[in-house]
Amino acid sequence: MAQARQVLRIEAQALLGLVDHLDGKFEQACRMILACKGRVVVTGIGKSGHVARKIAATLASTGTPSFFVHAAEGLHGDLGMVTEADVVLALSHSGSTEEVLSLVPPIKREGALLIAMTGHPDSELARVADVHLYAGVEREACSLNLAPTASTTAALALGDALAVALLDARGFGEEDFARSHPGGALGRRLLTHVRDVMHQGADAPRLEPGQSLAEGILEISRKRLGMAAVVDARGLLIGLITDGDLRRLFERGVDPHRNLVGEVMSRTPTSIIDSALAVEAARLMESRAISKLPVVDAQGQYVGALQVNDLLRARVI
Repeated sequence: MAQARQVLRIEAQALLGLVDHLDGKFEQACRMILACKGRVVVTGIGKSGHVARKIAATLASTGTPSFFVHAAEGLHGDLGMVTEADVVLALSHSGSTEEVLSLVPPIKREGALLIAMTGHPDSELARVADVHLYAGVEREACSLNLAPTASTTAALALGDALAVALLDARGFGEEDFARSHPGGALGRRLLTHVRDVMHQGADAPRLEPGQSLAEGILEISRKRLGMAAVVDARGLLIGLITDGDLRRLFERGVDPHRNLVGEVMSRTPTSIIDSALAVEAARLMESRAISKLPVVDAQGQYVGALQVNDLLRARVI
């Protein structure tokens, strides 16, 4: 346990140490990437390669088009993916990794710009780069001070700092993030609208105020949504009847054959517009302690019905 705590302390100190080393070179790297007309190509090998792959993924998902090229594979054909419009971000803690250094001449010949991220500002990779980002640490968290631990954490965090700085500079928002994560929870929440999951057309239970309550019961039963919207001659939503309303009416002895829908309906139903996000419907249902909603368009016309189960199926909640 003591050793584990020591590892965490060393790695935390490594991250804090980077704060004081951020300077104009970080800003220069950000400006270089923002001006890039192509992609950010992130490369490395070994543990730095694993970190580079993660940085490329983070950049790509936060508005900076990016991909990873393994340094060794780059020497055997994959460097063909790099163009003069690209910026290459090369990771090497020592700054002297042979495979990474071997990529420099062809990258320079191609005309791409090079950002190096190393722990040694006087290393060969740092010297030949257009911009050098320092990611050094005082010591590794390994008891032998050999295994890449604190240094990889530092490089990973610096990559995150770069990605977030670029995200803010681009004005990258939640909807942008959702578009690049359509299969994730945030994507579903921000891209799924009520109209995408509601029951509509013949599946949406609908009644007119002049119909008998008995007809209303049949409509609610047929559509199996536990509710029916009441609309006027123009199709505007004017009321609602739910299965809960029916139970309460029967307890009062209301005769379904002698009473009209318009006489017993709820006249101020909670509804939601079809263009609203489905997550807004979920919040509305939760706040009102209800499980179903009539859906209207911008003009107030009834266009569909929504149940909490519809939101569950869409994995919005």
